[in-house]
Amino acid sequence: MISVLGGGVVGLCAATALHEAGHEVEVIVPEDAPPPVSHLAGGMLAPFCEGESAPDVVVTRGQAAVGWWAAHMPGVSRRGTLVLAAPRDAAELDRHARATRGHEWVAPDRLEPELSGRFSRGLFFATEAHMDPGEALAALRRRLLDGGVRFGDGPPRGRIVACTGMEARDRMPDLRPVRGEMLELHAPDVALSRTVRLLHPRFPCYIVPRGGGRYMLGATMVESARNGPITARAAMELLSAAYTVHPGFAEAEITATGAGLRPSFPDNLPAIRRIGDRIEVNGMYRHGFLMAPVLATELVEMMNEEMSHAH
Repeated sequence: MISVLGGGVVGLCAATALHEAGHEVEVIVPEDAPPPVSHLAGGMLAPFCEGESAPDVVVTRGQAAVGWWAAHMPGVSRRGTLVLAAPRDAAELDRHARATRGHEWVAPDRLEPELSGRFSRGLFFATEAHMDPGEALAALRRRLLDGGVRFGDGPPRGRIVACTGMEARDRMPDLRPVRGEMLELHAPDVALSRTVRLLHPRFPCYIVPRGGGRYMLGATMVESARNGPITARAAMELLSAAYTVHPGFAEAEITATGAGLRPSFPDNLPAIRRIGDRIEVNGMYRHGFLMAPVLATELVEMMNEEMSHAH
């Protein structure tokens, strides 16, 4: 028996991979546990865009995430990522092009007609994708339940795989929080069909379509352990970015706001660590949905190797 602690994207991906590999698995989530920070994610599977600031291992290994998610849920949208910059920030677009690969220069209105006249050029990462994080987590949970995996509270009954985010800080003192803030908008006057990233000198803003005129707008990256509501500064900057992309966002309704703490190691790379009798899977930083399947695959390889040595 393997007891997976945590019901966020890392725990559910780990439990899914272990179950599919033939291991007996249970998922333990305390009844009073807060919703996982995964629910606030953009759900972008954008390894090439992340290459602007992430190490090459994220770009290279993260490319497997699109296929993994498409095999585990029906709602993956493979329409690529369009990267833009305001005219005053044109140098940011050139810098992004030099720092990344897997893109082509495009006229933005060829991909998104409603952007006509607003941007003269953009970068298109055709192989990238996005999905709704809530739907993704629900799909994994359904698959596990249908496969006979038990979800519950209480003490673990087997080998422990801990996927508990910032709760693990007492066991891993180098784990730090990086605060992220987001908005959800209902914007019926806007029709964008793919993720749009607007480059910004302070942080990249992204707009992710969720269908039915709904858009997720994110996300700040603040070196802070503050876990309160979204700040006015973050809301204004994110809304300003959305308006820069499309003036129709000025009439949008703000339907939800959120802020959470991303667990991050000093190198901003996720890791699997053995600590005592536990295996810890943590440190996703801003790459949770992109890298959780990668770490889950590594975890299965590790567990299989350990069991083969035990026999």
